[in-house]
Amino acid sequence: MNTVIQVVQHLRPGGIETMVLDLVAFCEQDNRTFIVSLEGTKDSAILHWPKLQTVADKLVFLDKEPGLAPSLIFSMRKLFKKLEADVVHTHHIGPLLYAGVAARLAGVRQLIHTEHDAWHLNDPRRRILERMVIRLARPRLVADAETVAGNMRTHLKTDQIQVIPTGIDTQRFTPGDQAEARQRLGLPQGVLLIGCSGRLEKVKGQRLLIDALTRLPENIHLALAGTGSTEARLRRQAEAFRLGNRVHFLGRIDEMPTFYHSLDVFCLPSLNEGLPLSPLEAQACNIQTLVTDVGGSRETLCPNSGQLAPGGDASAMASTLDRMLRKPPAITPREFVQRRHDVR
Repeated sequence: MNTVIQVVQHLRPGGIETMVLDLVAFCEQDNRTFIVSLEGTKDSAILHWPKLQTVADKLVFLDKEPGLAPSLIFSMRKLFKKLEADVVHTHHIGPLLYAGVAARLAGVRQLIHTEHDAWHLNDPRRRILERMVIRLARPRLVADAETVAGNMRTHLKTDQIQVIPTGIDTQRFTPGDQAEARQRLGLPQGVLLIGCSGRLEKVKGQRLLIDALTRLPENIHLALAGTGSTEARLRRQAEAFRLGNRVHFLGRIDEMPTFYHSLDVFCLPSLNEGLPLSPLEAQACNIQTLVTDVGGSRETLCPNSGQLAPGGDASAMASTLDRMLRKPPAITPREFVQRRHDVR
């Protein structure tokens, strides 16, 4: 039996964290698995993300404070030895810095590091730091998208990168009944509905999507799933544009398939991305999808039904959404996701 430890910066609802939970859920039965979060505490994490309760016995929190914490390396070395770790898998630069070095000091057999976006490598200090840690820790490098791999090759000066696209559970995300889903979520019937899910943060671009809605007919509404620091600002924007009755803030939704079932079109208006999960989830539910052409987003799209818009361009986004809603594609995208992005 192998002991596999996934290491993340924090355990809050997000793409990396959801993927790590899937890795644990679908791990081979002869493996022991744990998730180590550098930041936070177990009680707080479960309170804000109840889904974690199902794997509570596999969670370890180190409650790291902001800033550098060199002593954390030695705490993690002790933890890896105690758990008899065979494989340590780090996600993003913080976990690589602490857990990567700790894994080598603990004599862990296999160290894997996955990059989920590479735009942070545009920062020279992060780039130099990551190169140094990679030389020291010597992990096997994985990218979740070809675009991310290309950025890694450029900035990290290495070709030893394996691309493994992120997967989703296509047996959970399946087509459903639109009217029933809208009733459950309190959304209006008889309108065309655009949906967007994700953290309400500037980088996710919801502001642009609300701007795009001002250019669309009044029978088109927008549903936003998620919470974040920009929620109050987005609500003020919707009111200022007199869209209060057309923009629906749904907060955190645990049953995301129901959200996708309620939609006519899914849109991810991000300004930066790695390889996002939400377009895959929506398309697995047979919802036509538009993403902005940033990071690896285009790699998530079904080539026969998906659409791209330039990042940061609300006018182009509105035109593309209008066209999608007027003439839905004859081909549905679920088969593409099943073939390319099933977590199994």
